[in-house]
Amino acid sequence: ITIHRPPRDGHMAFIKSPDGISIELLQSGDALPPSEPWLSMPNTGSW
Repeated sequence: ITIHRPPRDGHMAFIKSPDGISIELLQSGDALPPSEPWLSMPNTGSW
């Protein structure tokens, strides 16, 4: 699984499954505080 947009905001991320399906992951409740390694991880590919 590839992380195409890391959860830099502590709330939302996009991943792509091995069969090419883009999936949006949302944090339940309040966003988590921004932290590494997500803050410095760039976007990759397209979703």
